Amino acid sequence: MASQQPQSIQTLLEAEKEASKVVQQARQYRVQKLKDARTQATKEIEEYRKAKEQEFKAFEASHAGSTQTAQTAIDRETEVKRKEITEQYLKSKDQVVKKLLDRVVLVKPELHRNLKKVES
Repeated sequence: MASQQPQSIQTLLEAEKEASKVVQQARQYRVQKLKDARTQATKEIEEYRKAKEQEFKAFEASHAGSTQTAQTAIDRETEVKRKEITEQYLKSKDQVVKKLLDRVVLVKPELHRNLKKVES
């Protein structure tokens, strides 16, 4: 029995070393899997970003023509309205100036409606 104890202790020590190696390998495996997962996630994020960027550029390109067309239409409409306003101004300015001068120059003195005549 005495000779069996050192051998069983040796067996236990070897088993402990083996278990320690297995645990260390499992930790390394876990760390490697985490690194791989991060790398894969980064790659997927980059691919997704590129796809969305291309989608946005395509959307922007397809709507760029309509923006220019709308701007051209607005510019034309603005020019037409500006010409109409200028024509109205040129047509009406003499009459407006005459009315203003008549109001300022031709004063008719009258008593205010709230003022009553006092009879003496």
